[in-house]
Formats: sequence, C-alpha cells, structure tokens
Amino acid sequence: MEAVSEQELNERVAVLRRLRSLLEMQRRKFREYLDILEKQESSIDNEDVAAISAYADLEQDVVSGIANLQKAIVPMAELCGRAVELPSAAGEKSVAEIQQDLARLQGEVLARNERNRELLRIHLVKIRGQLEQFQNPYNGRRNVYASAASTGALVEVEA
Repeated sequence: MEAVSEQELNERVAVLRRLRSLLEMQRRKFREYLDILEKQESSIDNEDVAAISAYADLEQDVVSGIANLQKAIVPMAELCGRAVELPSAAGEKSVAEIQQDLARLQGEVLARNERNRELLRIHLVKIRGQLEQFQNPYNGRRNVYASAASTGALVEVEA
C-alpha cells in the first residue's frame, strides 16, 4: 500500500465531509417530502382541493431539490471512489450509514407516494360517478328570458 501524503489525506477528508453533508441535505429533503406527502394524504381524505394543489406544487419543488442534490452527489461519490472510510468524528454518521438511511427513506417516499396516488384515483372515480349521476333540473325547460311572442325585426327611421 502506498503512503498517502498529508495534503492528499486532507483532500480526501474534505471530499468525504462534503459528500456526507450533501447526503445529509438529501436526507432532510426526503424527510420534508415525507411530511408533505403525509399532509397531502390528509387533504385528500378531507377533499380539500386547494390544499392538494398547494402540496402538489410543494412536492414538485422538493423533488427538483432532491434531483439537484443527486446531480451533485453522484460525481462526489465517484470522486471518493473506493476511499477508505474515515473514522467518524464527533458522533457523525458514516457515509455508508447515511446512504442506507437514504435508501430506507426513498422506499418510504415511494410507498407513501403510491398510496396518495391510489387515494387520488379513488377520489377521481367517485367524482366522475357523481358527475355522471348529476341531472340538470332545468334540462328540457324553456329559458325564462326567451319570449314566445314574436318581436319586430325591422326599425323604421325617418329623417
């Protein structure tokens, strides 16, 4: 095994710390996403259309944030390569533990997202059924503003 210079070791430590901080940021985003999905589920149950729409917008923002973080994490992880895991300092979790936690959170997010989609599908089917059963009480009646009497169509103008 070749000896690693002090500068190279410091660079590896800096890269691992940056990777760890990016992974922790992504973990926070996933937790935020789970909270949004939870609130969205209660909005679906309460049939609050405005809240569902607002949570969908928040969801898009969080998902784009996660995607942007992922764009930074992938090259950083490749940069780390097969670097030796440094001992954790001051109780920090190792990168591998954070990645396992992220995988678990991602599974929870996917399950919750699928459950919300299913609730929305059920809600849409219910609304479609209500629309199909809706009958217009004024269907077949004449318009109250239309008169049966014929009115003049010509106007006489004298100068």
